[in-house]
Amino acid sequence: MRFTTRTSADGVTERSFTFGEIPGVLWAPDGAEPGALVLIGHGGGQHKLAPGVTARAVRLAAECGFAAAAIDAPAHGGRPKSAEHERVITEMRERMAGAGDPLPLLAELHTLLAAQTVPEWRSVLDALGDLGPVGYWGMSLGCALGIPLVAAEPRVRAAVLGLSGTSLASAEAAARVTVPVQFLVQWDDERVPRADALALFDALASGDKTLHANPGKHEDVPAFEADDAVRFFTRHLA
Repeated sequence: MRFTTRTSADGVTERSFTFGEIPGVLWAPDGAEPGALVLIGHGGGQHKLAPGVTARAVRLAAECGFAAAAIDAPAHGGRPKSAEHERVITEMRERMAGAGDPLPLLAELHTLLAAQTVPEWRSVLDALGDLGPVGYWGMSLGCALGIPLVAAEPRVRAAVLGLSGTSLASAEAAARVTVPVQFLVQWDDERVPRADALALFDALASGDKTLHANPGKHEDVPAFEADDAVRFFTRHLA
């Protein structure tokens, strides 16, 4: 792991890094050992420094004393697209323009990305070393890629997930998630069928899982859900 830039503001240090071909960012409280580490999975079409990712990471560092880390998912941010990525994305966009149902191709893309992302996140965790108990936060694409990671990685002790369903994320992987989960559903989500979202929540094997359902579309997540996520991670990781 090679750290490339470092900035500090309002009690939080932000360091960019590369690990092989994987670009990432690590946030941590200034002048103190972090009490935990939260991995943040960005949404589709976004990247490691998307405004929502940065705001969440800074808050976890400043208010909770946690470290937070984000990486660019394959085919996102500064990472190149393979020929297979290009094929699936092109066909998906054609269907979104009116040529058919894009969900099967979106699910195919998520499966393709998850097969690469899970071992990448696990390697990044190894390289970061022990920064305390580990949590995971991911909505939409971040959920679809996060569920197989949480299922496979025993260091992850709690997860905030949502805005995804069984058509986009693996129910088989969800059945292997046993850590505490807070799961978010937007009741009028135009991208994720409500029944699929509820089926994914039902598939999670955790005995400690909570469903947060709010009215509104995919992008209409209430601001107070960020407060609830902070409280959830404080409760399970601090």
